[in-house]
Amino acid sequence: MRIRALVIRILRQITRDKRTMGLLLFAPILVLTMLHLVFNGDDYQPKIGFVSVQEAVFEKIDQAGAAITEYDNEKEATDALANQEIDAYVQFDSSGPETILEGSDPSVNAATIKWLQTALKPLQGNNEAMQKLQIDYLHGSSEMGQFDYFGPVLLGFFVFFFVFLIAGVSFLRERTTGTLERLLSSPLRKWEIVIGYVIGFGLFTVIQASIIAAYAIYVLGMLMEGAFGYVLLITLLLSLTALTLGILLSAFANNELQMIQFIPIVVVPQIFFSGLFNLDTISEWLNWIGPYTPLYYAADALRNVMVRGYGWEEIQIDLLVLAGFSILFMLLNILALRKYRKI
Repeated sequence: MRIRALVIRILRQITRDKRTMGLLLFAPILVLTMLHLVFNGDDYQPKIGFVSVQEAVFEKIDQAGAAITEYDNEKEATDALANQEIDAYVQFDSSGPETILEGSDPSVNAATIKWLQTALKPLQGNNEAMQKLQIDYLHGSSEMGQFDYFGPVLLGFFVFFFVFLIAGVSFLRERTTGTLERLLSSPLRKWEIVIGYVIGFGLFTVIQASIIAAYAIYVLGMLMEGAFGYVLLITLLLSLTALTLGILLSAFANNELQMIQFIPIVVVPQIFFSGLFNLDTISEWLNWIGPYTPLYYAADALRNVMVRGYGWEEIQIDLLVLAGFSILFMLLNILALRKYRKI
C-alpha cells in the first residue's frame, strides 16, 4: 500500500505539470521529425562552373545532376568559388581538364569529383590528356577529414549548450533563493541588474569558451587556417548570446527540470541548421529556420576562420548578428523582470 501511494503521488505530480507532460510527447516528436527531414532529404546537387569552354566541347558534357554556370574568364569563376556560389570550376588546357574545388566540405568535394568523373567521361575517348582529372583546392586539401569540417560547428554548439545550461540554472537559483527578489526591491534599476548578471556570469563563460577553443585546436589538432584571436572573439559573442538567452528563458521556469526542458526546444534544433548538415538537402519549407538561430552565424564564422582562413571582412556580418541577438535578449530580459517582478 505504501508503494502504491508513492506511485500515485509521483504520477499526480507529473500529470499536474502540464509543461512536462507536453514536452514528454512534443520534444521527441520534434527531434525525430527534424531527423527524418534531414536524412530523407534530396541528394546534394553540385554547383559547377565552366570557364571559356568551347561550345562543341560543352555539348558533349553530361550536364545532368548538377547546376552549371558558364564564366568568361578565370577571375569570375575564382570570385564565385571564394563566395561559395559554386563548389568547383573547370577549365581546359593542353594538359586536360583542370578542376579547382572550393574544398572546405569533404562530402561536397566527394560529390563534385564523382559528378565530374561521370560528366567528363564522354570527352575522354582515346585522348590521354582528357583522361586525367587535375584537381586543386582553394581551401583545405584531399587529406582534409570530416572532423576538420564539422569541428567548428561542434565547437560552437558545445560552447553554446553549456553556457546556456549553466547560465539558466544559475539565474534560476538566484530567483528561487530570493536573491533576485531582494535586488528587485532595492534601488537598482532593472537594466542594471541585467547588465550586472551578464557581466558577472560572462567573465566565467569567457574563460570556459577560451579553454574549450584552445583545447580543440591545440590538443585535438582541429584544422586552424586563420587567426586564433578571431576564434576567441566568435566564441565570446556566442557565449554572450547563450548567456543572455539562458537568463531570459530561466524567467519562465520554476525549477531546474523546467529549465532543462527548454534544451530540446531551443538548443537541439539549432544543430540541424548550423551547417552540420547541408542545408541544400533539407526540405525548402524547413531550411529557412537557419538564419534565425545564433548558432547558424557562429558556425559560419568559425568555419570561415578555421577552415577557410578568412579574416574580419568575411566574418563581420556574422559577428554583428551575434551581437544583435545578445542585445535583443538583454532587452527582453529587462521586460521579463518587469513582468515577473512578483518572483
